[in-house]
Amino acid sequence: MVSKRTRFWILIGLVTISGFSQGMLLPLIAVILEQNGISSSVNGIHATGLYIGILLSSPFMEKPLRRFGYKAIILFGGALVFISLALFPFWQALWFWFMLRVAVGIGDQILHFGTQTWITASADQQNRGRSIAYYGLFFSVGFTLGPLMTNLLEFGMFVPFLLSSFLSFTVWLLLLRVRNEKPDTDQATAYGTNSVRRFGRSLRLAWAAFLPPLAYGFLEATLHGIFPVYGMRIGHDVNILSFIIPSFAAASLFSQIPLGILSDHIGRKKVILTVVTGGIGSFMLAAVFENSIPWLFASFALGGLFVGSLFSLGISYMTDLLPKELLPAGNILCGMSFSIGSILGPFLSGFALDLWPGLSFFYVIVSLLVVVLAAIAFNSPVSLEKNRAAPS
Repeated sequence: MVSKRTRFWILIGLVTISGFSQGMLLPLIAVILEQNGISSSVNGIHATGLYIGILLSSPFMEKPLRRFGYKAIILFGGALVFISLALFPFWQALWFWFMLRVAVGIGDQILHFGTQTWITASADQQNRGRSIAYYGLFFSVGFTLGPLMTNLLEFGMFVPFLLSSFLSFTVWLLLLRVRNEKPDTDQATAYGTNSVRRFGRSLRLAWAAFLPPLAYGFLEATLHGIFPVYGMRIGHDVNILSFIIPSFAAASLFSQIPLGILSDHIGRKKVILTVVTGGIGSFMLAAVFENSIPWLFASFALGGLFVGSLFSLGISYMTDLLPKELLPAGNILCGMSFSIGSILGPFLSGFALDLWPGLSFFYVIVSLLVVVLAAIAFNSPVSLEKNRAAPS
């Protein structure tokens, strides 16, 4: 069996390959459907399959985690992902691909919930922001590389799907060397055995912390699932778009760790407010200069530097606001928030493209970020000490 440090990096590897598969699926299928004449609204609705799977599976993962442990559920989730990816090329039907996207979403959420909860539960409080920043960093690494797989379509549709499946399987095998663990027993009893009660209390205490994952899911799904369609419609080449899209995640690689460390020192809320403000400015810039390839590169990269860390910052913020007994429920709610944002993103953006073809879809992103900024700015968290004193 491997050491705790090696286990951490194996979990990070699983997160990386998950980001790679998600980063590949969104633009790859969007381009294939657009080339086949599918409307942007249908394309956007189809893209929600991944996140519907995430949302549907989220409420049912806490009990299996407590019963079978971290390793078991991560193995199951990872297997569901690489098997589903391998099946895509064998039948090109909208409904079949939608079901496979749902299956990948379920697998990804199980995988993310297991790895995320394992990391947050075992991280030292003084280094928690940095540990979770590594989680976000390597997810972004995968997401950066994923969209480049659209360039492999010229070699055949089988290539990107099967390559992604093989890579997922290879990293999945490493987990077999990790010793299984289960959450502490007090996590199952301190707030009762009723999951609904734990979810409700987590929402009441840390609702503001779930907004950054929601916003990140909205951004991720919109930029990867709808921007390729929008970019092609305003005259940009699909191969150029496949390099513009990863610039968002690539830029976040440079800010994830510094922002995580900074949040450990000056507080999560201050950092989140700063990066959301920067994100608003970045996508306003994208809306104004959307016809310029260099400006799109610059605005996507600037946006990635700011809001590319929202998911990991939101998780860190959640761990600050909740007692340890509620961390499994809090991690599930982070995943559900991410999936809700991811469902809303392609749907609202695709709908906007059809309804207002002359309006830049970047304004949809800006509107969401303004709402998140205002909500977090006016939130006053309840003290964690008080939370622990009154679990009922």
